[in-house]
Amino acid sequence: MRNPLLQPWLTEKSTRLTEQQGQYAFKVKTAANKTDIKRAVKEKFGVDVQSVRTVNCYGKEKRQYTRKGLIAGKKSNWKKAVITLKEGQVIDYYSGSTDKGEEKESKKG
Repeated sequence: MRNPLLQPWLTEKSTRLTEQQGQYAFKVKTAANKTDIKRAVKEKFGVDVQSVRTVNCYGKEKRQYTRKGLIAGKKSNWKKAVITLKEGQVIDYYSGSTDKGEEKESKKG
C-alpha cells in the first residue's frame, strides 16, 4: 500500500495519550495493516515505532424526518491506528517529514 496514513486524529483523548504515554493516533485507510502503517510512519516522520494498535470504527446509522418522509443513511466506516514510539522520540505533525522538505529546498536554490 502506498501511503495508508490519511490524517492525524487530534482529539482530547489522543492529545492526552501523546503527552502522557508518547502515543499518536492517525486515521488510516481501512485496507491498511499494521506493517504498512509502521513503515509509513517511519518513512514520513523518521521515527522508530515500537507498536501499532488498530481499531475499526463503524459508521453510525442516521435518520432524518422530512416532509416527504423518512430519509435513512449511514456514515462511512473508518480505521484508527494508535502508534507507540520508542523512548525519547516525538512526531511534529506540522513540520511533516524533514527529509522531503530538505529535498524541495535544495531543488529550488
